[in-house]
Amino acid sequence: MITVSNDELIAAAQAVVHPHKVGDRLFGDVGAALLTEDGNTYAGVCIDTGSGTGFCAEHAAISAMVTAREYRIARIVAVWRDEDGVWFVLPPCGRCREFIRQIDWDNIDTEVILGRRRTATLRELLPANEWPDPLD
Repeated sequence: MITVSNDELIAAAQAVVHPHKVGDRLFGDVGAALLTEDGNTYAGVCIDTGSGTGFCAEHAAISAMVTAREYRIARIVAVWRDEDGVWFVLPPCGRCREFIRQIDWDNIDTEVILGRRRTATLRELLPANEWPDPLD
């Protein structure tokens, strides 16, 4: 597998961040990049809509991955830049955590980048992820 550092994956996410408005909608202010088990990288940006039908940057990156017929995510990161130009790594929201899990059940072990030197597995971020035992 091709080795990609956390800094390189963060840079790939930063490279796609280009916030802009179309009408009253904001596009591209969050970028995400992921690395597949096969060593390929995919990136995407968020689309904010007033009706809640938009999606997070992680969804866009995952969609690009699935379009290429890949499903297993080795590592993923999302970034955002504030009005002062300061970059932040964003943890995936609950919807994204569940989306990552449902793309491939083995994604429970995906490494989520939370900072330059901080990561956690999706398993750690998505507690109670196993199917429950029967009541009786």
